[in-house]
Amino acid sequence: MSLCTSNLHPSSSSFNLFSHNNNSPKPSLNSLRLATSTSPSSSVAPLKLSTTNHALRSRFLSNRIQSRQLWIRCATSESEPSISVSPGCNGGAVTAEERVIVLVIGGGGREHALCHALKRSPSCNSVLCAPGNPGITSSGDAACVPDLDVTDSSAVISFCQKHNVGLVVVGPEVPLVAGLANDLVSAGILTFGPSSQAAALEGSKNFMKNLCHKYNIPTAKYKTFSDATAAKEYIQEQGVPIVIKADGLAAGKGVTVAMELEEAFEAVDSMLVKGVFGAAGCQVIVEEFLEGEEASFFALVDGENAIPLESAQDHKRVGDGDTGPNTGGMGAYSPAPVLTKEVQDVVMETIIHPTVKGMAEEGCKFVGVLFAGLMIEKKSGLPKLIEFNVRFGDPECQVLMMRLESDLAKVLLAACRGELKGVTLDWSRDSAMVVVMASRGYPGAYEKGSIIRNLEEAERVAPGVKVFHAGTGLDEEGNVVASGGRVLGVTAKGRDLEEARERVYTAVGQINWPGGFFRSDIGWRALLQKQVASKD
Repeated sequence: MSLCTSNLHPSSSSFNLFSHNNNSPKPSLNSLRLATSTSPSSSVAPLKLSTTNHALRSRFLSNRIQSRQLWIRCATSESEPSISVSPGCNGGAVTAEERVIVLVIGGGGREHALCHALKRSPSCNSVLCAPGNPGITSSGDAACVPDLDVTDSSAVISFCQKHNVGLVVVGPEVPLVAGLANDLVSAGILTFGPSSQAAALEGSKNFMKNLCHKYNIPTAKYKTFSDATAAKEYIQEQGVPIVIKADGLAAGKGVTVAMELEEAFEAVDSMLVKGVFGAAGCQVIVEEFLEGEEASFFALVDGENAIPLESAQDHKRVGDGDTGPNTGGMGAYSPAPVLTKEVQDVVMETIIHPTVKGMAEEGCKFVGVLFAGLMIEKKSGLPKLIEFNVRFGDPECQVLMMRLESDLAKVLLAACRGELKGVTLDWSRDSAMVVVMASRGYPGAYEKGSIIRNLEEAERVAPGVKVFHAGTGLDEEGNVVASGGRVLGVTAKGRDLEEARERVYTAVGQINWPGGFFRSDIGWRALLQKQVASKD
């Protein structure tokens, strides 16, 4: 018997972004908000997300959110107006000339990289990070606030008011989906990060896919299921390879690329029958397998305008040669040769701009960073959207922040205030690469507490080397120890990718950590492509 008994589907007479699949008739693009077919009134059909049916009842949910049954309407109606964040209204007023105190929410490698970049920002007076980690503290990149309960919105608001915080940057996705940005904005605090409604782009893959269908955004063919038998029948019809995804947040582990039918059926059963991902797996998306090269594309969005960041490419599989199970990311590099200027222009035109416009049309203006996971199709050379994330990627953020030369705080303030139009970013001409060091056993079960040594020595092997901490702690004797799966992001810049690679692996070799492992081939696709091009 399935553990998932809840039903996300409201009235079938509404076009609902949480219950549609792309085998249904496509709505007219001239009718962006659809009224119910049975009602003559001009009210708009709501696009509903119930926090009860997604993995929002997590440790990041404040008591205020847990105590109420919240149905979020992403389209306005006469009876229930939409809850949206308009450009220029995302918190209080801070002039671009002011130096602000910035609070970064989170404690992983992404947040360490953000702190490192913000510390260099002329518009930033000081950087705080909650809860932070030992590496952020020891490097001096920010003052960590481990005792601040970031699951409690009221505590975060009080802290910001007490310490005159002028900008909050929310790193992880879970507090965004839970509504932390909503609460901060309501308190008049400038916040870089989308509302919980807009964060549904990541919080529900079904929502994202249906938005793509409605606004003609290129993505893989798909269908959504809550019944295991029906899902298996569809998989049998489509054949393998095929991709199965949990609808909700699953810590980067909710995707199975099945090469055999048995593997696909096991993935369906694990989510819909065994409930391995809890509420996040109560629905699964079954989508076609796309062949090509993956790439990561990032854009800063202010609700109406979007500007691209530099290109990056990560390595999801745990093993060399892109083998083994998917992970949160085992390494990345920037720039990514596969994302040529022409391809980037196509991504902005066909994916980013339609998404920003579509979210605004749905009453869910997006303010924050939009992270598009792409597949550059082998047969067409054109990009298709695999997934959206609503925060900086990890480990892509590490290489991007190493290359960014613009004032990050100033740019994020502009995004919060709806003033990104005409903004351009300056980037180093250097390449950057990050190699993730993970606890042995990851992404499966792994041990915590193993001691890591020679971190300072690693940063001294060459110019432009930085060790970002992702999952570290301190033992009773003050030793740095592993406290998570992905633990370190060893990062280096170089004149080109070859030099960045040489420096980063030299630094990795300095680190004494018997309990860890890493991939030895980060950047192999780009380097191979360069070798082929040089022969031509």
